Amino acid sequence: MVSCIVPDTSVVIDGRISTKIKSGEFLGKRVVIPEAVVAELEAQANHGREIGIKGLEELRRLSEFAKSGKIELEYVGMRPDLDQIKLAGGGEIDAMIRDVALEMDAFFLTSDSIQSRVAEAMGIDVEYIRPQRNGIKPLTLDKYFTPDTLSVHLKEGAPPMAKRGQVGEFNLTNIGRRDLRERELRDIVREILDRTKADPNAHIEIEKTGATVIQMGPMRIAIAQPPFSDGMEVTAVRPIVKVDLEDYKHAEELKARLREGQRGIMIAGPPGSGKTTLAAGVAKYLLDCNYVVKTLESPRDLQVPPEITQYGPLEGSMEASADILLLVRPDYTIYDEVRKTKDFEVFVDMRLAGVGMIGVVHANKAIDALQRFIRRVDLGMIPQVVDTVVFVEKGQVTGVLDVEFVVKVPTGMIEADLARPVIVVKNFESGEVEYEMYTYGNEIVVMPVAKGGSRKPASWDLASRQIEREMSRHLKGPFEVEMLSDSSVRVWVPEGEAAKVIGKAGKNIEKIEKSLGMHIDVQSMESGPAFSPEFEETARHLIIWIGDELAGEALEVYVGNEMVFTATVGRRGDIRMAKSSDMARQILRRLDQGEKLEVRKVRG
Repeated sequence: MVSCIVPDTSVVIDGRISTKIKSGEFLGKRVVIPEAVVAELEAQANHGREIGIKGLEELRRLSEFAKSGKIELEYVGMRPDLDQIKLAGGGEIDAMIRDVALEMDAFFLTSDSIQSRVAEAMGIDVEYIRPQRNGIKPLTLDKYFTPDTLSVHLKEGAPPMAKRGQVGEFNLTNIGRRDLRERELRDIVREILDRTKADPNAHIEIEKTGATVIQMGPMRIAIAQPPFSDGMEVTAVRPIVKVDLEDYKHAEELKARLREGQRGIMIAGPPGSGKTTLAAGVAKYLLDCNYVVKTLESPRDLQVPPEITQYGPLEGSMEASADILLLVRPDYTIYDEVRKTKDFEVFVDMRLAGVGMIGVVHANKAIDALQRFIRRVDLGMIPQVVDTVVFVEKGQVTGVLDVEFVVKVPTGMIEADLARPVIVVKNFESGEVEYEMYTYGNEIVVMPVAKGGSRKPASWDLASRQIEREMSRHLKGPFEVEMLSDSSVRVWVPEGEAAKVIGKAGKNIEKIEKSLGMHIDVQSMESGPAFSPEFEETARHLIIWIGDELAGEALEVYVGNEMVFTATVGRRGDIRMAKSSDMARQILRRLDQGEKLEVRKVRG
């Protein structure tokens, strides 16, 4: 005859003692709760874990049963210290609980199979109660969802909200008449956790202090509470559309690329644009092509066929998961999503190991997906890691970029000896170059390439800044930098500074030139004072009137602080140019914007 019952933590969390009391099985019995159980539940609750809160709620119910005379309730044993609680995973707390049952010669209850076997080996009278698997019931959360609902947002002290609409056109809508109470959210959370235990398609993805993430079929549920958040909150997100790769623009070209061999593809776009939906469509297509496909996800919410295994972080590490994946040897891996530096490192390592990789990344522009790799991988390796970028907006593919490696002179540069490795980023549809990525000095340049070429060398502004930094180490006063070509520059320095910069026998300037890799012409600022001339527009010409006393002189023409060209004054004392020329139109436009026209003699 059972007179004394000692439950362990697992049974208390499961609520099985109160269930047996209600059924009459334990009426009038003496229930002894080890202090170790209380301490473990309290530690879990303090860390924001729902299982701790559930266990403490069960203890509250047992207390009510004791007050009503249905059972005798007693707390006994030593309370574990902090170190013992930290070692709970190694069995320290379980051992303290078994000791109580052994000393009291009590009937021991557990839902932990290992605990049950150890207790049996020690000669304890033990009953193993299988973890409760109730029938799967609808959730209260379900009532907030409609066919066009992407996500539901519940928070204490605020009315229920939902995002409803179509991909790329969702609106946040108030779906409740009153603010939610903390108790209501607690009940919803408890219901979700009970469902997670009973539903084989549900599992806890992440459990941290104040935060729990659960994947329940296609639905991802995030639970937040203090101290992580300022109040109890439940957010549930689910996909509302399923699409095949054939439904997208450029589908046939993308399918051809995927079939021809392992590729490196980034699917980029802003949040909520449909990136994950496209990734799921790609995964399904690859499976249909008889490729071995796996996924790396945290949390795992891609909607893929059961033949595709979804991997999460192994012991909290995606690197460890990748090590296992390399042993499995998949043809393709879908990485949803690539966000932190470690994610990029895993993506790169697997791609360079020969695995086809499809990455999902948040980006506002397609080129941003490639820029995320800069400094994380050698520039020349990027095309080996990513050869295609697919940009998604409002559920549609709006752009595709090709990524290639070439050795060439970057667009805008002229001299052949400036050839270098360049990453060329082309528009997939038109074949036109949109960006070039290359190193210039110690910097990595991501330079847009203008259609029809660039009138001003794209690298000159970058080179000027680099020269200014170097020259500022050698000059105290103001100076000006004038780019003459890709490898030649003129530096105007204060009167009396030229000799100092050049140095004895030109040794100083020789070192500077060697450091910058450019020829430097040092000139004094003492000559060439600026003055503002008159100008005139005729039907065919823009005329700058200088005066015949300067006829034959070489002058520099400035608009604002920028020298736009050098010209020789004509016999009539003017500089004229065709009004239809690009230079004339540029000058007139800038003058209309209020910039000042100045000329000065060429110095030197």
